[in-house]
Amino acid sequence: MIAIKDKIRTVPNWPIKGVMFRDITTILQDPEAFKATCDIFYNRYKNMAIDKIVAIDARGFIFGAVLAYHMGVSLIPVRKKGKLPYKTISESYTLEYGENSVELHDDSIQQGDKVLVIDDLIATGGTIMAAIKLVERLGGKVVECAFIVELPELKGREKIKNYPIFAITEFEGE
Repeated sequence: MIAIKDKIRTVPNWPIKGVMFRDITTILQDPEAFKATCDIFYNRYKNMAIDKIVAIDARGFIFGAVLAYHMGVSLIPVRKKGKLPYKTISESYTLEYGENSVELHDDSIQQGDKVLVIDDLIATGGTIMAAIKLVERLGGKVVECAFIVELPELKGREKIKNYPIFAITEFEGE
């Protein structure tokens, strides 16, 4: 079994001084690590009743797409503001090093859809909480939130404490 955590590169002081950026592109560059990461997600969710996978811009798209394909369910992109071409709903949030907004097509989730929300990493929880709010505004029910990496010291889990969370690995105080 591959230790996924060992495959993640840490980039100090990026994108701003004081941030220890956890770079998952090293997983993508390693076919064995990429397959192992995708398999972990698939094995966790293959028997769950999930209608749609909501993947967050941009690295969540990678793993969300693979998972949606293997599970035979819809992939719904949550994008940064102004990137989706059709009618959208929007939600603003704060993150570890700034502020942003994300959007979702207003016809992408139907009432009662069971949704898995996936991203590469949870830090402060701002992005994932914004995505959850978008899903719920359209009538979807979040089944779980999935990540490769959790940064516990930034307390993102506390922000989304009412939702089940799965993270493959974590970096605490490292």
